[in-house]
Amino acid sequence: MTANRELHDLRRLILAAEGDAGPVLHELGVARAAGLVVGELVDRADLDEVPGAERTPITVRFDLAFEGEVVAHHVVAGKTAGHHPGAPKAAHATVTVDLLELVRAVYGGWRSAGCQNLSIVWNDLEDVEALGSSMHVFDVVRRLVRGTTEQAADLADLSLRNGSDKWGLHYYTPHYERHFAPLRDRPLTIVELGIGGYGDPAAGGASLRMWKRYFPRALVHGVDVFDKSALREPRIHTLQGDLSDPEFLSSLGERIGPIDIVIDDGSHYCPDVITTFRTLFPLVRPGGLYVVEDLQTSYWAGYGGSSRRRDDPATSMGYLKRLVDGLTYEDQEEGGVAPDEVTRTLTGAHFYRSMAVFDKGVNAEGPSPSWIPRTLMSHEEMTRVDWGGDGLRATDEG
Repeated sequence: MTANRELHDLRRLILAAEGDAGPVLHELGVARAAGLVVGELVDRADLDEVPGAERTPITVRFDLAFEGEVVAHHVVAGKTAGHHPGAPKAAHATVTVDLLELVRAVYGGWRSAGCQNLSIVWNDLEDVEALGSSMHVFDVVRRLVRGTTEQAADLADLSLRNGSDKWGLHYYTPHYERHFAPLRDRPLTIVELGIGGYGDPAAGGASLRMWKRYFPRALVHGVDVFDKSALREPRIHTLQGDLSDPEFLSSLGERIGPIDIVIDDGSHYCPDVITTFRTLFPLVRPGGLYVVEDLQTSYWAGYGGSSRRRDDPATSMGYLKRLVDGLTYEDQEEGGVAPDEVTRTLTGAHFYRSMAVFDKGVNAEGPSPSWIPRTLMSHEEMTRVDWGGDGLRATDEG
């Protein structure tokens, strides 16, 4: 099955989870849908943290019911965790749940009510000897079921757990929480530029996995100059391309659709930062966000920056600081900022240490009313103006 088809199927399930998902389950097939949703539970469960699973693997059977049909799928938690279609030869526990309810609980948003009719059978409960060597079955099942309920995971914790440098080496996660938390419950398309690991095809992807866990309904796309296809997994897709190539960057909109969030953690080379912003910001949906990381390189000559020419628009910060002037382009007088697509759609700019976040929207409120003075009034002039609720007007005095 191609990666594009998997992304397409996942997006359909995610979007259908808050409506009538039945037709989508019919079209995908019950077994296919079961594999996707159980796979998501495995991804959320952190089964590699279960003590004892390495010595004694645990098998959990899922019986998933849909319109009178029951399809089996099973999870094996050992040195590595995986899931497989069909019924296992034996299982330590059996979880029975309605497939439609499970899809809604898992993909319907982290604030969903969860599965109300889920039942668990502990198959070794009466066998003291067998249970003695597999007590960690309770932890395995608890972690799997946890994926059906609200998970307000702390982003710094997710960063450390997945090996991302966004907390520790940097302290970006509090800023990300401030801007990203209101979007957590949405079916997003996220693009991160720069996957990590350099030329090693199996290295990197820590931040992609972090975003996948933080945004339970998002499709996460990583872009890198190196081939990172080995890092693909459900809800994570990778693309190879040069961030200095505007033609490649423009093609991302056609390949993955409108983008909700862009995170530039790429080369940090000033010309690349500017090229990617100019090209990708127009592809972000209204209401979306564009983030640029590691802006300290704007002051380093080796990255095309300068500590002396701090306002030079050829440097990352010089370019980005000029965008702030564009926020009020409608009120500027002759010689002000000439509006372009970026200034007309940039509605906010937030700067932190080595990081900036930009809001996408519609910057077209119109200029300030003509009755607001364009020159500073003297104290005497201000005393002759009525500032009442009916609008400005001169008084009869004087």
